[in-house]
This record gives sequence, structure tokens and C-alpha cells, in this order.
Amino acid sequence: MTQSMWEQASAVWDQASDQFEDTTHKASRAATGVSDAFEDGVASARRAVRQGGDAVTELMNDTKKRVQQHPIEAVAATFAAGIAAGVTIGWLIRGK
Repeated sequence: MTQSMWEQASAVWDQASDQFEDTTHKASRAATGVSDAFEDGVASARRAVRQGGDAVTELMNDTKKRVQQHPIEAVAATFAAGIAAGVTIGWLIRGK
């Protein structure tokens, strides 16, 4: 009877060991997946920032070129935008 108990205990120990090993392996794979997803997210964010910076640079270059080609229109548009902003701010202040 003692021999049977040892065999049962050994079998339980083997099953627990196998289960622990399997769980450890799954946890390691999950951690790797999370790490990969995080790295992909960081790479995507960097790419988006780089593209945004490129877009702003392109907009600035286009604006400079347009102002150089049409200086009177640029001054008139700036003046009109200033008048519109002033009227809007005045209207908002007076409304209170």
C-alpha cells in the first residue's frame, strides 16, 4: 500500500510538473506577443510623427512659395483673416 501511495504521489507530481511547464511556456509566448505588439505600436507612432513632420514641412514650403509668387494676395488674405478674427473676438466679448 505504501508503494502505491508513492506511485500516486509521483504521478501527481509529474502531472503538476508538466502543467507548470506548459503554463510557463504559454505565459512566455503571451509576454512575447505583448512585447511585439508594443514594439509595433511604437514603430507606428514614430512613423506617424515622421509623416506629420514631413507634411508640416511641405505645407511651410508651399506657403513660402505661394507668398513669393503672389505677395499682394498674401497680404490681402492676411489682412482679411485679421479683420475676421478681430470681429469674431469682439462679437464673443460683447456677447457676454
